[in-house]
Amino acid sequence: MDFLPNWFFELNPVVQALCGGLFTWGVTALGASFVFFTKTVNHRLLDGMMGFAAGVMIAASVWSLIIPSIDMAEAQGIISWIPAAIGFLLGGLFLRICDQYIPHLHIGLPRDAAEGVETKWKRATLLVLAITLHNIPEGLAIGVLFGAASIGLDVAGGATVTAAIVLAIGIGIQNFPEGMAISMPLRRDGLSRWKSFNYGQLSGIVEPVSAVIGAAAVIFIQPILPYALAFAAGAMIYVVIEELIPESQLHGNADLATLGAMGGFVVMMVLDVALG
Repeated sequence: MDFLPNWFFELNPVVQALCGGLFTWGVTALGASFVFFTKTVNHRLLDGMMGFAAGVMIAASVWSLIIPSIDMAEAQGIISWIPAAIGFLLGGLFLRICDQYIPHLHIGLPRDAAEGVETKWKRATLLVLAITLHNIPEGLAIGVLFGAASIGLDVAGGATVTAAIVLAIGIGIQNFPEGMAISMPLRRDGLSRWKSFNYGQLSGIVEPVSAVIGAAAVIFIQPILPYALAFAAGAMIYVVIEELIPESQLHGNADLATLGAMGGFVVMMVLDVALG
């Protein structure tokens, strides 16, 4: 990637992962910053953007995570589909357990529709926790791919620093509407612009942390790499089906959200194939 300086490619992979996570957090904050300019956002626009985010995550799960997982398993002499299948299911199970026990509230739903253990936490806190939950696998995915690149497993172009950067860009793109989706409703609920912004950007702070954890884990425990890639993919797909798609269709814009998802899928696919 010509727009990145050479020194970035020479950084420690954990530092690269941190940079990738900070970038995606920054894009979340950029989306949240729109609360300083307006209190409302057109539901059709937001639903289309949420659908787009879902498409990006689906494509990233396939091209950036599942396919490299299968190729790496073959390179290690393992039956190719076993790590991908096990990791994918474990990723979904991890998110399901988090859903069951961590209090959170999906965007667009009333306070009494909160999931997880019962709590008296405010609606704003629960909204942030919902987005934070699904930002964890996104950060892990970025970190795992940077870690894979450092090991030198060049599998079908799937374990390169460039591929990891492309994944970070794709996740950053889909984080933009998420920042808006948190900050705007909070502003309408009466919170100040500054508080609404802070809650919106706070949901993304977990991404640099989980990116560092993901990179460090696969560097020091190389055999888990195919499983780790598939784990991140399974967790991301769980988020798409359980959260993003339903939320994008809450306001009767199912067709627009569906087209947005298809557009997001194509954009991420092109990014990964052309640049990764």
